[in-house]
Amino acid sequence: MAVLDLVQGVRRLLIAFALLAAAGPPGRAADTWPTRPVRWIVPYVAGGSTDITARLLAPGLSADLGQPVLVENRPGAAGNLGTEVVVNAAPDGHTILFATVANAINDSLYTNLPFALERDLAPVSLLTKLPNVVDVNPDLPITSIAGLIEYARAHPGKLNFGSGGTGTSIHLSGVLFKTLAHVDMVHVPYRGAAVALADLMAGQIQLLFDNLPGSIEHIRSGRVRGLAVTSATRSPAMPDLPTVAEAGVPGYEATAWFGVSVPAKTPAAVVARLNRAVVQVLAQPAVLQRLSALGSVPTPGTPAEMAAFVHGEIAKWAKVIAEAHVTPP
Repeated sequence: MAVLDLVQGVRRLLIAFALLAAAGPPGRAADTWPTRPVRWIVPYVAGGSTDITARLLAPGLSADLGQPVLVENRPGAAGNLGTEVVVNAAPDGHTILFATVANAINDSLYTNLPFALERDLAPVSLLTKLPNVVDVNPDLPITSIAGLIEYARAHPGKLNFGSGGTGTSIHLSGVLFKTLAHVDMVHVPYRGAAVALADLMAGQIQLLFDNLPGSIEHIRSGRVRGLAVTSATRSPAMPDLPTVAEAGVPGYEATAWFGVSVPAKTPAAVVARLNRAVVQVLAQPAVLQRLSALGSVPTPGTPAEMAAFVHGEIAKWAKVIAEAHVTPP
C-alpha cells in the first residue's frame, strides 16, 4: 500500500512539473515578446495628427522593445476598418492599435459594427490628450465665446460651422456646444478638417471646431481667430486662449485623445511590457518637447486607468449622439 501511495505521489509530481514546464516561468511571455516587428495600425491617412504622433513615438518604442514598431496606415469607415484589423489579429502583441476618441464615438454612432470596443480590445495606455479649438473667420465681429453665443442667438441658423466629417470629434464638439450654449448653428461636413479650414479662411463658413495642431499656425498668423480651446484646462501651446467652459459654457469639455490598445486576450504580461515602454517613451525630453509644440499633453497611465477613461468617453458621446440624433454619414 505504501509503495502504491509512493508511486501515485511521484506520478502527481511528474504531472505537476510537466504542467509548469508547459506554462513556462512567470513573465515568460513578456521576456520573449516581441519576437518580430510590431505592426502599429493607425486607422487614418498619413499626415494627420494621429499619424504624426504615432511616427513620433514609434522610434522610441522600437528602441525600448528591441524590435521595429512599424506604423501602418489603414484608413476607412471613420477609423473602423483599421480597428477591425487589430480586433481580428492574433492576440500576441504583434499587432497593436492607435486608438482615438473616434473609437469611443463610433461605439454608439454605428449600430452594426462587427466588434465592440470594450469587449474586443484591451487597453494598454493613453498617450496624449489634445484640445480642439474654436475658430472663427476674422472678418466676423466675434472676439470671444460670449460674443459668439450672442451673435448666434441674434442670427439663428445663420452661422455655418464646419468639421472634418459627420461623427468626427470636431463635429461632436460643435454639437455639444450647440446643446450646452442653446444656439442654432448649421453643420457643414467636409472630407477632412484641412478642407474645412481652407473654407473658413476663404469665408465660405464662419466657424470651425478643429484639432489645435491643424489651426495653431493660422491662429498665430491671424488668418483665423481662435476663441477658446475645448479641453478642461488651457493649452500650454496657446495659454492666452481660455477654455470654452471658463469663457461662458459651464460643463463643456470635448477633448481629442490618443491611446494604445491590443486585441482582447493578449497576455497580461505583454500588455504590462508594452505599457512600460509607452510610459518610458512619453517621458523622454525630446518627445515631450515635440508633443508640446503640437499642443498635445502626454497622459500615460495604467491599463485600468485607460479602461475607466474609455468607458466614460463611450457613455458621454453616446448621450450626445442620442440627444442630437446624430446618424452615420
